[in-house]
Amino acid sequence: MSDYLIRATGFNGHVRAFAARTTGIVEEMRRRHDMWNTATAATGRTLTATLMMGAMLKGNESLSVKIKGGGPIGQIVAEANADGDGIAYATNPHVHFELNEKGKLDVARAVGTDGFVYVTKDLGLKEPYQGSSPIISGEIGEDITYYFVTSEQTPSAVGVGVLVNPEDRSVLAAGGFILQLLPDTPEEVVAKIEERLGQLPQVSRMIGEGLTPEEILARVLDDPKYLSRTDVQFNCKCNEDKVIQALISMGREEMESLLAEQGEAEVHCHFCNERYHFDRTALEDIMKDM
Repeated sequence: MSDYLIRATGFNGHVRAFAARTTGIVEEMRRRHDMWNTATAATGRTLTATLMMGAMLKGNESLSVKIKGGGPIGQIVAEANADGDGIAYATNPHVHFELNEKGKLDVARAVGTDGFVYVTKDLGLKEPYQGSSPIISGEIGEDITYYFVTSEQTPSAVGVGVLVNPEDRSVLAAGGFILQLLPDTPEEVVAKIEERLGQLPQVSRMIGEGLTPEEILARVLDDPKYLSRTDVQFNCKCNEDKVIQALISMGREEMESLLAEQGEAEVHCHFCNERYHFDRTALEDIMKDM
């Protein structure tokens, strides 16, 4: 089954909603970074939430979400755009703990709770929009919910989940939803949503059982209207041409020093873990264009 996200409204337009299945893209992230189980859950939840936040953008707009909670995973960084492209990494991908008292992967222990969620949006303006909020649980979904309420003044509910195979570390299911109340939403609608969210199974469990994003939203919304569907994919912006241009921007003097001291160069992309290696001959060829 392919990964995709949907935009929808419900309760006669009082609620806007997003839901996504991200199993494949989170598995691609895990594979590229050789992530251990708890790190996969934490980073996969962040990537899923960021992809849905990307669906709130338009055109060439993009955003990044950074989670810095002081835990052993270090920082988690995810990026997404309005076209469904997403990437993510964690400073330390090799983090795993025993299951917590609820029998779940201990994401909060990996992330930590002493820090902030940072959101940066490139909206095509002179300066990017930047917002932040304190981390309240380290569970990612609750922290993004708190960000929306405090930094963007948008009452929201965010649910994200990743189910990992304990034997081979592969991702069995991943996905999430975001519900947002529009101004003047009646109290009875709020009460109904809260009741249904309280009865909702874990997101990763629903995805694992084969529920589609549409079917997940149908469990929460009255009168759901599905507005759009967007495929999502792991798509990094790095490529060899961009790396070569970065080397050229170093200047001839620094390139000559690099050749003399090391005789080669390797550039590493944090997001996709791709490594670009240039031997002496390749560097000399690049210098011909400088």
